Amino acid sequence: MHPVKTFSGKDGPQRAFEVRLNKLHNFFSYWLPILLYCLLIFIQSSYPSPRIEPNLPNFDKVLHFMGYALLGALFLRAFYSTSINRRLKLIFMLSILLSGLYGISDEIHQSFVPYRDADAMDALADFLGGAFGAGVFLLWVKSRFKKVA
Repeated sequence: MHPVKTFSGKDGPQRAFEVRLNKLHNFFSYWLPILLYCLLIFIQSSYPSPRIEPNLPNFDKVLHFMGYALLGALFLRAFYSTSINRRLKLIFMLSILLSGLYGISDEIHQSFVPYRDADAMDALADFLGGAFGAGVFLLWVKSRFKKVA
């Protein structure tokens, strides 16, 4: 006969519930903001180009850069909450890659929207913005958790 296993407070159904609750909290805190921000970008890109824009050269590139800087920072923040958080170079590169790929997909999407077109320079601004945002967030993380000597 097998001995009956008893569960302490850290085992069994209670522990499984805590793990699921933690994963749900992680999703809502770190990954849902990315999904919502990507949805916002998609919706904004679905409308024809605004007719009133400041008369500044390359103003749209600045907007792309700033928008994707936020996306790059959000990706790095989310990856930092995962089990690969100690591999800073990896999560930095993944953040740049995913924000840049989303920028490319947004440019492709815009090519199907009336009065909009895909622009390689916008995609470049997206990649550079993603790198900048992820880099700034990475520097903040490093400075925040730096051990005081």
